[in-house]
Amino acid sequence: MESTDGLTGGPLGDERATTELQALAVQLRRMNGEVTRLAHAFAHAEGLHATDVQALAAILDAQTPLTPGRLREHLGLTSGAVTACLDRLERSGHVRRSRDSADRRVVHLYYEPAAKSVARSFFMPLAEAAAEARALSEPGEVAAALRFLARMNGALARTESPRR
Repeated sequence: MESTDGLTGGPLGDERATTELQALAVQLRRMNGEVTRLAHAFAHAEGLHATDVQALAAILDAQTPLTPGRLREHLGLTSGAVTACLDRLERSGHVRRSRDSADRRVVHLYYEPAAKSVARSFFMPLAEAAAEARALSEPGEVAAALRFLARMNGALARTESPRR
């Protein structure tokens, strides 16, 4: 039985598949580097830590309001580190904590609208770059890229980090 790489349908040893995966890895690293550069600049401009910006992104992207515990799991931090992060974000006006009305023990995290507007303005070059790339894309390319990235992010989310 021939094993496949799951991405191109070809054998793992297939030279084209290997070259394609290497090129994909390079492009993903480059994009990650550019997004990280912008995130660090935002953190510096706002007097935040890089981890604080990761927390803001998690809060922004969550389908439902995050709790500190879910944020801790998402970021892979200790409870104390998440508390310190949320304290900084709350002091700087980026997030607010709100107790659940049904269960006062539960705390939900919300990205403050004014702070969200500041972030949106800061990251406008990223949005413009995405719009430019989309405009240069053939029909169906963006949808295919979104499907691929969603599958890849799902696979990565199921991967455990190596222990040190």
